Amino acid sequence: MTKAEIVNEIAKTTGIDKASVLAVVEQFMVVVKDSLAHGENVYLRGFGTFQVKERAEKTARNISKNTTIVIPAHNIPFFKPSAEFKKEVGQ
Repeated sequence: MTKAEIVNEIAKTTGIDKASVLAVVEQFMVVVKDSLAHGENVYLRGFGTFQVKERAEKTARNISKNTTIVIPAHNIPFFKPSAEFKKEVGQ
């Protein structure tokens, strides 16, 4: 499902115009990204949690050049679904 399809579905079920729904969806994504960038987790009860994981530095191989490279420590965003979310999707 794309962002446009999400906007269309929300607009259809709520009766709110698509432009307003699109603005809210885009602002939601901005708020989540900004929160994670500042080290804050985003908790949505009954849905899940957006968090940042810290990845340690590691050594990897570039097999095309037969060399070893070091991948520096970095942060990555991830989503952890709630138990309710898992239960509903699993059925």
